[in-house]
Amino acid sequence: MPEDRARVLAALERLAPLDLAEDWDNVGLLVDARVGPEGFARAFLTVDLTAQTLEEAVAMRADLIIAYHPPIFSGLKRLRRGPVAERLILEAIERGLTIYSPHTALDAAGGGMAEWLAFACGPGQLRPVVRSAHDPALGAGRVITLETALSLTEAVQRIKHHLDLDRVRVASPEPSILVRTMAVCPGAGGALFQEVGQVDLLLTGEMRHHDLLARTAMGTAVVLTDHSNCERGYLPVLAGRLLEACPGLEVVVSRVDADPLTIV
Repeated sequence: MPEDRARVLAALERLAPLDLAEDWDNVGLLVDARVGPEGFARAFLTVDLTAQTLEEAVAMRADLIIAYHPPIFSGLKRLRRGPVAERLILEAIERGLTIYSPHTALDAAGGGMAEWLAFACGPGQLRPVVRSAHDPALGAGRVITLETALSLTEAVQRIKHHLDLDRVRVASPEPSILVRTMAVCPGAGGALFQEVGQVDLLLTGEMRHHDLLARTAMGTAVVLTDHSNCERGYLPVLAGRLLEACPGLEVVVSRVDADPLTIV
């Protein structure tokens, strides 16, 4: 039996409350192609909705796509076959697929993506970089004070293990730096990190060159993974949390979703 539609959508909003999202973001139910109260049998999780992940979702007979990055972001004025972004939405509608995006709401939530990323180097005390007006314990990004300080080499190894990556990019003021405090931001942390004071390490997907220079000049090391490589590893965690909330729903994680950049 499919899981009740309203129950699944309510569970997603509990896991990533929409009022935690950034004002510029576009989160929640983006495409609702269903008619009537029919439930969801299979949810498909991906960071990005692309031609490849949409094809995979259809092959897996998913009826709900949870795309972390919103495939409708700045607003579509037309739906045509030519532009890829528009074609994907048309194809999803034609196949009766529902699309939901949690994005920055999931980043900011308790137990969400930023907290998961912050624990890459071990346990510690957390606080948001920017506190939410709705809940000061939550918000954008996280700063963690680790229970045990690590060498930068050990911190990098733990980050690679946590994210299942063979390589990351590292900028360091000196190789002997110890890491006790770390700020994290899924995706692109440059703007958010302007709100962070002195820490030992910044972890995110991408930053501007001059921001890197400024931070290393301040004595802070930076680890960059490329944008979605610091986000994708959370999808199995989200799948488990959604399955716990909706045990009648089958939840699958994309196998073809990947960052468009590779290091060669």
